[in-house]
Amino acid sequence: MIPINYKKYPFIAKIRHHVSSNNYLPVTELSILPENYPPPVKSLNWSEVFINHKAANVLDIGCGKGVFLISYALSNESDNILGLEIRSEAVEWINSVVDGERIPNCRALYYSVANDLPFIESDTIDRIFYLFPDPWPKRRHYRRRAFNLKFIENCYRVLKPGACLYLATDVDYVDEYQTKLLEEFSKFELIRLNDRDEWNFPTTNKENFCIKHNIDVFRLICKK
Repeated sequence: MIPINYKKYPFIAKIRHHVSSNNYLPVTELSILPENYPPPVKSLNWSEVFINHKAANVLDIGCGKGVFLISYALSNESDNILGLEIRSEAVEWINSVVDGERIPNCRALYYSVANDLPFIESDTIDRIFYLFPDPWPKRRHYRRRAFNLKFIENCYRVLKPGACLYLATDVDYVDEYQTKLLEEFSKFELIRLNDRDEWNFPTTNKENFCIKHNIDVFRLICKK
């Protein structure tokens, strides 16, 4: 795998850490659609999404600036990984790298997962990654958390039998919150990892920070 020279792809616009709170809510809860709301997507023509014209079999939900997304694609050439991200600037930058480097099995989609995953057929996905989400610690902000029972149900629906949802966070109360909802859902087999060597996936920007500063990371595999 030849490393990408990211200096060839400077950020044209500053990528915001947070966007409008309405962007985290489903269309059904909004009386007026904000101008910068990610377009709801009902279906995708995979031949127009990926350079190799194949369908996605891996999802990276909340792919951020795409460090994990692109690294995964380059090291797993037989997979097609689709990143979902709520910030348009990040999506545009990721896809500029994908197109510039002609990465055949990677693409980012400007989308709010609050609107479910209607463009993904049931039992078609091998892996879903949901890594280091914003914690939204204040109770009044809980509704902005993408991880809820509806999210879990959507992940379960699209995953193939035996396939897995992968979770990672450095925030203990986020891990507790997610675990509680998963136990309430009760259909996944939960596998707790205590050693990163058992993870065997590329790192994210946040995970690199945690490793550098010896911050604990909570990792959970949810097997269908």
